[in-house]
Amino acid sequence: MATGWAGDGAVQDQIDATVKDAIQRARSRLPSGPGRLQCQDCDAAIPEARRKALPGVRLCVACQDVHDREEAGTAGYNRRGSKDSQLR
Repeated sequence: MATGWAGDGAVQDQIDATVKDAIQRARSRLPSGPGRLQCQDCDAAIPEARRKALPGVRLCVACQDVHDREEAGTAGYNRRGSKDSQLR
């Protein structure tokens, strides 16, 4: 399919690059290095199963949940295309 000056696979290449960038961003936010035995926020013990599942973990489950909720609250997204916003 011809799309002006773009090559035939340009749209798929752009989609692939966007997905690759998102994966790299997500991986860069994962903890790295030595993990902690105690939560850095509340000093609660971090279970061994969590430390094995997430090498480099620094927060207990409860503190991680609070951290994730705060982070999600600051991440904006475009609602113009959502059905919810069109119904209002």
